[in-house]
Amino acid sequence: MPDWKLPDEVQKEAAVFTKLMHSLAGIYMYEWFISLDFEWDFITGKKRLRWPMIFYFANRYLLLFAMIGIIVSLDKTEELNCQALYTFNQLAGDAAVGLASINLSIRTMAIWSQNRYIVGGLVLVILGHWSLILQGVQLKAIWIPGVGCQITETHNHILASIFIYSMCFDFIVLLLNVYKLIGITSSPSRDLMGRGRLTHMIFTDGLIFFLLAFLANLIATVFMVLNLNQIMSIIFNVPAAVFSTIVACRAVRRLTNFTYDGPEIYGHASSSNLRPPTTGNERAMASLNYKRTTRSGVHVQMETFTHAEDNQNDIFPVVKEGSETDVETDVERKGSL
Repeated sequence: MPDWKLPDEVQKEAAVFTKLMHSLAGIYMYEWFISLDFEWDFITGKKRLRWPMIFYFANRYLLLFAMIGIIVSLDKTEELNCQALYTFNQLAGDAAVGLASINLSIRTMAIWSQNRYIVGGLVLVILGHWSLILQGVQLKAIWIPGVGCQITETHNHILASIFIYSMCFDFIVLLLNVYKLIGITSSPSRDLMGRGRLTHMIFTDGLIFFLLAFLANLIATVFMVLNLNQIMSIIFNVPAAVFSTIVACRAVRRLTNFTYDGPEIYGHASSSNLRPPTTGNERAMASLNYKRTTRSGVHVQMETFTHAEDNQNDIFPVVKEGSETDVETDVERKGSL
Protein backbone atom coordinates (compact mmCIF):
# COMPACT_ATOMS: atom_id res chain seq x y z
CA MET A 1 0.00 0.00 0.00
CA PRO A 2 1.70 3.26 -1.09
CA ASP A 3 1.99 6.30 1.10
CA TRP A 4 -0.36 8.60 -0.81
CA LYS A 5 0.99 11.73 0.89
CA LEU A 6 4.58 11.40 -0.38
CA PRO A 7 5.60 14.01 -2.98
CA ASP A 8 6.73 11.33 -5.45
CA GLU A 9 3.36 9.58 -5.18
CA VAL A 10 1.52 12.85 -5.65
CA GLN A 11 3.55 13.49 -8.79
CA LYS A 12 2.57 10.08 -10.17
CA GLU A 13 -1.11 10.81 -9.53
CA ALA A 14 -0.70 14.22 -11.15
CA ALA A 15 0.60 12.56 -14.33
CA VAL A 16 -2.33 10.13 -14.30
CA PHE A 17 -4.73 13.03 -13.71
CA THR A 18 -3.36 14.88 -16.74
CA LYS A 19 -3.78 11.87 -19.04
CA LEU A 20 -7.27 11.14 -17.70
CA MET A 21 -8.40 14.74 -18.27
CA HIS A 22 -7.18 14.69 -21.87
CA SER A 23 -9.01 11.41 -22.48
CA LEU A 24 -12.24 12.74 -20.96
CA ALA A 25 -11.96 15.94 -22.98
CA GLY A 26 -11.67 13.86 -26.15
CA ILE A 27 -14.69 11.73 -25.20
CA TYR A 28 -16.88 14.69 -24.36
CA MET A 29 -15.89 16.76 -27.40
CA TYR A 30 -16.60 13.79 -29.63
CA GLU A 31 -20.02 13.41 -28.00
CA TRP A 32 -20.64 17.13 -28.46
CA PHE A 33 -19.60 17.05 -32.11
CA ILE A 34 -21.71 14.05 -33.17
CA SER A 35 -24.85 15.59 -31.66
CA LEU A 36 -24.53 19.06 -33.21
CA ASP A 37 -27.40 18.23 -35.57
CA PHE A 38 -29.73 18.61 -32.58
CA GLU A 39 -28.62 22.24 -32.15
CA TRP A 40 -28.91 22.79 -35.90
CA ASP A 41 -32.58 21.80 -35.79
CA PHE A 42 -33.24 24.67 -33.36
CA ILE A 43 -31.14 27.13 -35.35
CA THR A 44 -33.00 26.33 -38.58
CA GLY A 45 -36.40 26.38 -36.87
CA LYS A 46 -37.14 22.70 -37.37
CA LYS A 47 -37.64 22.46 -33.61
CA ARG A 48 -39.19 25.16 -31.47
CA LEU A 49 -37.11 26.33 -28.50
CA ARG A 50 -38.96 25.85 -25.21
CA TRP A 51 -37.85 26.77 -21.72
CA PRO A 52 -36.67 23.28 -20.60
CA MET A 53 -34.07 23.34 -23.36
CA ILE A 54 -32.32 26.23 -21.59
CA PHE A 55 -31.12 23.76 -18.95
CA TYR A 56 -30.05 21.32 -21.66
CA PHE A 57 -27.88 23.85 -23.50
CA ALA A 58 -26.48 25.31 -20.25
CA ASN A 59 -25.50 21.80 -19.11
CA ARG A 60 -23.93 20.94 -22.43
CA TYR A 61 -21.88 24.10 -22.95
CA LEU A 62 -20.84 24.82 -19.37
CA LEU A 63 -19.16 21.43 -19.25
CA LEU A 64 -17.61 22.01 -22.68
CA PHE A 65 -16.04 25.29 -21.47
CA ALA A 66 -14.96 23.62 -18.22
CA MET A 67 -13.18 20.86 -20.17
CA ILE A 68 -11.42 23.48 -22.31
CA GLY A 69 -10.38 25.31 -19.14
CA ILE A 70 -9.00 22.10 -17.62
CA ILE A 71 -6.93 21.36 -20.72
CA VAL A 72 -5.58 24.94 -20.73
CA SER A 73 -4.60 24.66 -17.06
CA LEU A 74 -2.74 21.42 -17.73
CA ASP A 75 -1.01 22.34 -21.00
CA LYS A 76 -0.21 26.03 -20.56
CA THR A 77 3.55 26.63 -20.43
CA GLU A 78 3.43 30.32 -19.59
CA GLU A 79 2.44 31.60 -16.16
CA LEU A 80 -1.24 32.27 -15.63
CA ASN A 81 -3.70 32.86 -12.80
CA CYS A 82 -4.25 29.26 -11.78
CA GLN A 83 -6.65 30.10 -8.95
CA ALA A 84 -9.02 32.04 -11.23
CA LEU A 85 -8.96 29.32 -13.88
CA TYR A 86 -9.54 26.52 -11.38
CA THR A 87 -12.35 28.53 -9.77
CA PHE A 88 -14.14 28.70 -13.12
CA ASN A 89 -13.46 25.01 -13.83
CA GLN A 90 -14.84 23.91 -10.47
CA LEU A 91 -17.95 26.08 -10.56
CA ALA A 92 -18.72 25.15 -14.19
CA GLY A 93 -18.15 21.46 -13.48
CA ASP A 94 -20.32 21.46 -10.35
CA ALA A 95 -23.00 23.40 -12.23
CA ALA A 96 -22.91 20.73 -14.95
CA VAL A 97 -23.60 18.07 -12.32
CA GLY A 98 -26.53 20.12 -10.99
CA LEU A 99 -27.91 20.81 -14.46
CA ALA A 100 -27.69 17.12 -15.37
CA SER A 101 -29.93 16.36 -12.39
CA ILE A 102 -32.31 19.15 -13.47
CA ASN A 103 -32.55 17.70 -17.00
CA LEU A 104 -33.40 14.26 -15.63
CA SER A 105 -35.92 15.89 -13.27
CA ILE A 106 -37.70 17.71 -16.11
CA ARG A 107 -38.01 14.37 -17.88
CA THR A 108 -39.59 12.97 -14.70
CA MET A 109 -42.01 15.91 -14.46
CA ALA A 110 -43.13 15.16 -18.02
CA ILE A 111 -43.69 11.48 -17.22
CA TRP A 112 -45.83 12.48 -14.22
CA SER A 113 -47.85 14.84 -16.44
CA GLN A 114 -46.59 17.86 -14.49
CA ASN A 115 -48.25 16.72 -11.27
CA ARG A 116 -48.08 19.69 -8.91
CA TYR A 117 -46.83 17.66 -5.96
CA ILE A 118 -44.08 15.98 -7.97
CA VAL A 119 -43.04 19.27 -9.56
CA GLY A 120 -43.07 21.10 -6.21
CA GLY A 121 -41.06 18.35 -4.47
CA LEU A 122 -38.46 18.18 -7.23
CA VAL A 123 -38.09 21.98 -7.29
CA LEU A 124 -37.36 21.96 -3.54
CA VAL A 125 -34.76 19.21 -4.02
CA ILE A 126 -33.18 21.18 -6.89
CA LEU A 127 -32.94 24.31 -4.72
CA GLY A 128 -31.24 22.31 -1.98
CA HIS A 129 -28.78 20.90 -4.51
CA TRP A 130 -27.83 24.34 -5.80
CA SER A 131 -27.45 25.71 -2.28
CA LEU A 132 -24.50 23.32 -1.98
CA ILE A 133 -23.14 23.94 -5.48
CA LEU A 134 -22.99 27.70 -4.88
CA GLN A 135 -21.10 27.39 -1.58
CA GLY A 136 -17.96 28.71 -3.27
CA VAL A 137 -14.52 27.54 -4.33
CA GLN A 138 -13.45 24.31 -2.65
CA LEU A 139 -9.86 24.07 -3.90
CA LYS A 140 -6.71 26.14 -4.20
CA ALA A 141 -4.15 26.09 -7.02
CA ILE A 142 -0.88 27.88 -7.65
CA TRP A 143 1.57 28.25 -10.53
CA ILE A 144 4.83 26.33 -10.09
CA PRO A 145 7.58 27.29 -12.58
CA GLY A 146 8.56 24.36 -14.77
CA VAL A 147 5.53 22.35 -13.63
CA GLY A 148 2.43 24.46 -14.26
CA CYS A 149 -0.77 24.75 -12.26
CA GLN A 150 -0.85 22.52 -9.20
CA ILE A 151 -3.69 21.89 -6.75
CA THR A 152 -2.42 22.53 -3.24
CA GLU A 153 -5.57 22.20 -1.14
CA THR A 154 -9.07 20.76 -1.42
CA HIS A 155 -12.05 21.12 0.90
CA ASN A 156 -13.65 17.74 0.53
CA HIS A 157 -16.60 18.14 2.88
CA ILE A 158 -18.66 20.40 0.60
CA LEU A 159 -17.55 18.58 -2.55
CA ALA A 160 -18.52 15.23 -1.06
CA SER A 161 -21.86 16.68 0.05
CA ILE A 162 -22.57 17.86 -3.52
CA PHE A 163 -21.97 14.42 -5.00
CA ILE A 164 -23.78 12.55 -2.21
CA TYR A 165 -26.73 14.88 -2.72
CA SER A 166 -26.53 14.21 -6.47
CA MET A 167 -26.62 10.45 -5.87
CA CYS A 168 -29.66 10.71 -3.61
CA PHE A 169 -31.33 13.11 -6.05
CA ASP A 170 -30.77 10.78 -9.02
CA PHE A 171 -31.99 7.81 -6.96
CA ILE A 172 -35.22 9.63 -6.06
CA VAL A 173 -35.77 10.52 -9.70
CA LEU A 174 -35.12 6.91 -10.71
CA LEU A 175 -37.70 5.64 -8.21
CA LEU A 176 -40.28 8.15 -9.45
CA ASN A 177 -39.72 7.02 -13.04
CA VAL A 178 -39.91 3.32 -12.22
CA TYR A 179 -43.01 3.76 -10.05
CA LYS A 180 -44.86 5.65 -12.76
CA LEU A 181 -43.80 3.58 -15.75
CA ILE A 182 -44.52 0.12 -14.32
CA GLY A 183 -48.12 1.20 -13.87
CA ILE A 184 -48.40 0.90 -10.08
CA THR A 185 -49.91 4.34 -9.72
CA SER A 186 -53.70 4.68 -9.87
CA SER A 187 -53.54 7.68 -12.21
CA PRO A 188 -56.53 7.89 -14.59
CA SER A 189 -54.05 7.92 -17.49
CA ARG A 190 -52.57 4.59 -16.41
CA ASP A 191 -53.74 2.72 -19.49
CA LEU A 192 -52.37 5.40 -21.77
CA MET A 193 -48.98 5.58 -20.08
CA GLY A 194 -48.51 1.89 -19.50
CA ARG A 195 -48.11 0.96 -23.13
CA GLY A 196 -46.41 2.12 -26.28
CA ARG A 197 -43.01 2.69 -27.72
CA LEU A 198 -42.53 5.93 -25.77
CA THR A 199 -43.09 4.21 -22.43
CA HIS A 200 -40.70 1.41 -23.37
CA MET A 201 -38.05 3.90 -24.48
CA ILE A 202 -38.29 6.01 -21.31
CA PHE A 203 -38.25 2.95 -19.06
CA THR A 204 -35.22 1.36 -20.77
CA ASP A 205 -33.27 4.60 -21.12
CA GLY A 206 -34.18 5.66 -17.60
CA LEU A 207 -32.77 2.56 -15.97
CA ILE A 208 -29.53 2.75 -17.96
CA PHE A 209 -29.01 6.51 -17.82
CA PHE A 210 -29.91 6.97 -14.16
CA LEU A 211 -27.76 4.00 -13.15
CA LEU A 212 -24.71 5.38 -14.99
CA ALA A 213 -25.15 8.83 -13.42
CA PHE A 214 -25.56 7.26 -9.98
CA LEU A 215 -22.42 5.10 -10.30
CA ALA A 216 -20.31 8.00 -11.62
CA ASN A 217 -21.26 10.15 -8.62
CA LEU A 218 -20.72 7.22 -6.24
CA ILE A 219 -17.12 6.64 -7.37
CA ALA A 220 -16.33 10.36 -7.07
CA THR A 221 -17.81 10.46 -3.56
CA VAL A 222 -15.83 7.42 -2.36
CA PHE A 223 -12.50 8.96 -3.33
CA MET A 224 -13.39 12.30 -1.79
CA VAL A 225 -14.31 10.63 1.49
CA LEU A 226 -11.07 8.58 1.47
CA ASN A 227 -9.05 11.81 1.00
CA LEU A 228 -5.86 10.00 -0.03
CA ASN A 229 -4.22 13.20 -1.27
CA GLN A 230 -5.19 16.44 -3.02
CA ILE A 231 -5.12 14.79 -6.47
CA MET A 232 -6.88 11.53 -5.67
CA SER A 233 -9.62 13.42 -3.80
CA ILE A 234 -10.86 15.08 -6.99
CA ILE A 235 -9.62 12.78 -9.75
CA PHE A 236 -13.06 11.27 -10.36
CA ASN A 237 -15.05 14.52 -10.06
CA VAL A 238 -14.61 15.31 -13.74
CA PRO A 239 -15.58 11.79 -14.93
CA ALA A 240 -18.74 12.08 -12.80
CA ALA A 241 -19.63 15.42 -14.38
CA VAL A 242 -18.86 14.17 -17.91
CA PHE A 243 -20.85 10.94 -17.73
CA SER A 244 -23.76 12.54 -15.86
CA THR A 245 -23.97 15.24 -18.53
CA ILE A 246 -23.70 12.80 -21.42
CA VAL A 247 -26.48 10.53 -20.17
CA ALA A 248 -28.74 13.42 -19.16
CA CYS A 249 -28.34 15.19 -22.52
CA ARG A 250 -28.90 11.95 -24.42
CA ALA A 251 -32.09 11.38 -22.44
CA VAL A 252 -33.31 14.88 -23.34
CA ARG A 253 -32.45 14.47 -27.03
CA ARG A 254 -34.14 11.09 -27.36
CA LEU A 255 -37.32 12.24 -25.67
CA THR A 256 -37.42 15.53 -27.60
CA ASN A 257 -36.86 13.78 -30.93
CA PHE A 258 -39.61 11.30 -30.11
CA THR A 259 -42.15 13.97 -29.22
CA TYR A 260 -41.42 15.80 -32.47
CA ASP A 261 -41.38 12.74 -34.71
CA GLY A 262 -43.32 10.05 -32.90
CA PRO A 263 -47.05 9.40 -32.56
CA GLU A 264 -47.27 9.60 -28.76
CA ILE A 265 -46.49 12.28 -26.18
CA TYR A 266 -47.33 12.94 -22.57
CA GLY A 267 -49.45 15.97 -21.88
CA HIS A 268 -50.82 17.55 -18.74
CA ALA A 269 -53.00 15.24 -16.70
CA SER A 270 -55.89 17.67 -16.84
CA SER A 271 -55.76 17.91 -20.63
CA SER A 272 -58.88 16.80 -22.42
CA ASN A 273 -56.69 14.76 -24.73
CA LEU A 274 -56.07 12.20 -21.96
CA ARG A 275 -59.71 11.51 -21.14
CA PRO A 276 -61.59 8.78 -22.97
CA PRO A 277 -64.04 9.88 -25.69
CA THR A 278 -67.52 10.48 -24.34
CA THR A 279 -69.58 11.83 -27.21
CA GLY A 280 -70.50 10.09 -30.41
CA ASN A 281 -68.34 12.43 -32.49
CA GLU A 282 -65.28 11.85 -30.29
CA ARG A 283 -65.71 8.09 -30.46
CA ALA A 284 -66.05 8.30 -34.20
CA MET A 285 -62.83 10.29 -34.52
CA ALA A 286 -60.89 7.95 -32.23
CA SER A 287 -61.97 4.75 -33.90
CA LEU A 288 -60.55 3.03 -36.93
CA ASN A 289 -62.99 2.56 -39.75
CA TYR A 290 -62.39 -0.38 -41.96
CA LYS A 291 -64.03 -0.40 -45.37
CA ARG A 292 -63.99 -3.31 -47.69
CA THR A 293 -63.09 -2.42 -51.23
CA THR A 294 -63.69 -4.38 -54.35
CA ARG A 295 -61.56 -7.36 -55.22
CA SER A 296 -58.88 -8.01 -52.59
CA GLY A 297 -58.07 -4.55 -51.20
CA VAL A 298 -58.52 -3.24 -47.66
CA HIS A 299 -59.24 0.44 -47.00
CA VAL A 300 -58.11 1.70 -43.57
CA GLN A 301 -59.26 5.12 -42.37
CA MET A 302 -57.75 6.59 -39.20
CA GLU A 303 -57.40 9.85 -37.29
CA THR A 304 -53.90 11.22 -36.85
CA PHE A 305 -52.70 13.91 -34.47
CA THR A 306 -50.16 16.66 -34.90
CA HIS A 307 -48.31 18.81 -32.41
CA ALA A 308 -49.37 22.35 -31.65
CA GLU A 309 -46.29 24.49 -32.09
CA ASP A 310 -47.81 27.61 -30.53
CA ASN A 311 -47.67 26.43 -26.92
CA GLN A 312 -44.47 27.82 -25.47
CA ASN A 313 -45.06 27.14 -21.78
CA ASP A 314 -45.59 23.40 -21.59
CA ILE A 315 -42.70 21.00 -21.22
CA PHE A 316 -44.02 19.20 -24.26
CA PRO A 317 -46.56 20.55 -26.74
CA VAL A 318 -50.21 19.67 -26.42
CA VAL A 319 -51.65 17.61 -29.23
CA LYS A 320 -54.51 18.81 -31.36
CA GLU A 321 -56.68 17.22 -33.96
CA GLY A 322 -55.07 16.70 -37.30
CA SER A 323 -56.14 15.58 -40.71
CA GLU A 324 -57.86 12.38 -41.62
CA THR A 325 -55.57 9.91 -43.36
CA ASP A 326 -56.65 7.16 -45.70
CA VAL A 327 -54.31 4.25 -46.05
CA GLU A 328 -54.91 1.94 -49.00
CA THR A 329 -53.42 -1.51 -48.74
CA ASP A 330 -53.78 -4.11 -51.43
CA VAL A 331 -53.56 -7.59 -50.00
CA GLU A 332 -52.84 -10.44 -52.35
CA ARG A 333 -55.54 -13.06 -52.08
CA LYS A 334 -54.19 -16.35 -50.88
CA GLY A 335 -56.71 -19.08 -50.45
CA SER A 336 -60.35 -18.50 -49.77
CA LEU A 337 -61.38 -15.76 -47.27
